[in-house]
Amino acid sequence: MEATIEVSGLRKSFGRTVALDGMTFSVRPGLVTGFVGPNGAGKSTTMRVILGLNAANEGTALISGKPYHRLRHPLSHVGSLLDAAALHSSRSARGHLLWLAHSQGMSARRVDEVLELVGLTSAARRKAGGYSLGMRQRLGIAAALLGDPATVMLDEPFNGMDPEGIVWIRGFLRSLAAQGRAVLVSSHLMSELEDTADHLVAVGRGKVIADSSVADLIGAASGSRVAVRTTAPQDTMRVLAVAGATVAAIGRDTITVSGLAPDRIVTVLNEGAVPFSEVSAHRATLEEAYMELTRNAVEFRAAMPTEVAR
Repeated sequence: MEATIEVSGLRKSFGRTVALDGMTFSVRPGLVTGFVGPNGAGKSTTMRVILGLNAANEGTALISGKPYHRLRHPLSHVGSLLDAAALHSSRSARGHLLWLAHSQGMSARRVDEVLELVGLTSAARRKAGGYSLGMRQRLGIAAALLGDPATVMLDEPFNGMDPEGIVWIRGFLRSLAAQGRAVLVSSHLMSELEDTADHLVAVGRGKVIADSSVADLIGAASGSRVAVRTTAPQDTMRVLAVAGATVAAIGRDTITVSGLAPDRIVTVLNEGAVPFSEVSAHRATLEEAYMELTRNAVEFRAAMPTEVAR
């Protein structure tokens, strides 16, 4: 599949601050690509460069083989949502979309179609300034889809969504990819991307630190670890450590074990008379994989509290 977004060697500085330091990745059709990284990693700057809102010092960012400013009728090539608050609050939602549509030679019929797609038909004539954040997100997504683009870029689209909205947007993003579109989604919510994204581009300090399928990232983070469920975690950790395992608690009743095969773990626990209910291959979460990837790329790290006030 030919990439619809191609980012190559982007470098961008704001004064002495290096925002992008050789950023390189591609976004392909038919996939939801998650774009993740700590605060200050360069995600928003990259998206702004792709859309021609910031100029890079070096490198290229192409959409369907061209820089954004060379696209004729750009909304038909790429639709984006970078800031749900970027709207005319005194206009109705329909009026806001009509203004955008007319600027691109699109019809009022298309406005009504995208309002229905995002579930805002019944609220279309309400002033957008009175919308909740979740409704503004839906309106921003509607605007991104006006031109029926092959590429969709969304920055933190899960923010402000209620549970029903989150379930809706998961399925909606997957349906856009199933239609053959390239979908780039920036988010800090790994649990949502785990259920939505096919591919992940993780960045830190202006560079790509991982570019892989979600399945491969989770598989690598899972490694050969074994999960043990037990009502006696301290005893379980003690006897397995004595047997040469490396152990770690990941929940109140679950530990992970490295260095011992599952059948050996069962034998050690039985010999030690330690109760357990399950011994199985450990499957890491996307959040675990992300935390491991970005451990050395976090710019702003708060100290952990040493005690909890009562």
